Amino acid sequence: MKDLESLMERFRGGDPRALARVISYLENEEPVVEQIMEQIYPFTGKAYIIGITGSPGAGKSSLVDCLTSLLRQKGETVGIVAVDPTSPFTGGALLGDRIRMQNHATDRGVFIRSMGTRGSLGGLAHTTADVVKAMDAFGFSRVIVETVGVGQAELDIMHLADTVVVVLTPGAGDAIQTIKAGIMEIADVFVINKSDLPGADKITAEVEMMLDMQGYQQKWRPPVIKTSTLSGQGIAELLEAIENHRNHLLQEKALGEKRWSRARNETLELAQHIWQRIITRELEHIRPILDAVARREKDPYQGAREITSYLLKKYNK
Repeated sequence: MKDLESLMERFRGGDPRALARVISYLENEEPVVEQIMEQIYPFTGKAYIIGITGSPGAGKSSLVDCLTSLLRQKGETVGIVAVDPTSPFTGGALLGDRIRMQNHATDRGVFIRSMGTRGSLGGLAHTTADVVKAMDAFGFSRVIVETVGVGQAELDIMHLADTVVVVLTPGAGDAIQTIKAGIMEIADVFVINKSDLPGADKITAEVEMMLDMQGYQQKWRPPVIKTSTLSGQGIAELLEAIENHRNHLLQEKALGEKRWSRARNETLELAQHIWQRIITRELEHIRPILDAVARREKDPYQGAREITSYLLKKYNK
């Protein structure tokens, strides 16, 4: 307990090593997680969270690197959470995003944390949201979350970020198939990266056409920005688009509603997680009910009601 108190005192004092240790506790789901969250949660909600998502090889890490440089020039402090795929064979992850962001390695206004997915399939690690909270509470004004290269259904980032940037590239397969993907529906800003390559104008036109076809009744129409991290083209325009979206959310009072909904859903998910752990712990005691359902002496609904009744009586004492 004394060690935790010392750690949190250093955390509140702005020690980046304390932040790294707190994140390790959160990422590894150590027993002290609930105590840490109790202390840091009141200080969250100040950072603006930007999600960068897209297919593997789209240049997300290089884009994050360029955005971070521009934000630092404007005096913002930046926390970066970069999610890498975990090997299904070794269980390890090549945390390569730090290699692409070496320019910020000695900048105390930037903190970079790479995470493995550890089997999560939504483009983020299971504990990414908690790591973002730690960076938020530490005092970073912007937190950028770069997802693992995602497919059509890996949409967790929309439940975490205030602004979602979807990165596309020319020549990355059938553009129409990409446009049909569910990931396209979560974008607040579209980026056509590597725009110096042939086909950039074509995919830009196709995305604009998709937006026209959808008829966009919403007050915010996602802009389509062409960027090149090699030349720096479009990076300032991208940051401006992100800031415009932030201002739109504030003007429409949608940011508070978005974050309220996020907190509500996260709390319900945690409640379900706790409930599942309780059920697993009580498996031996409820086995007769499960066996009765398996023998078709009871239906699953009746069995579920009896299990719920048993658990409520036991844990309501």
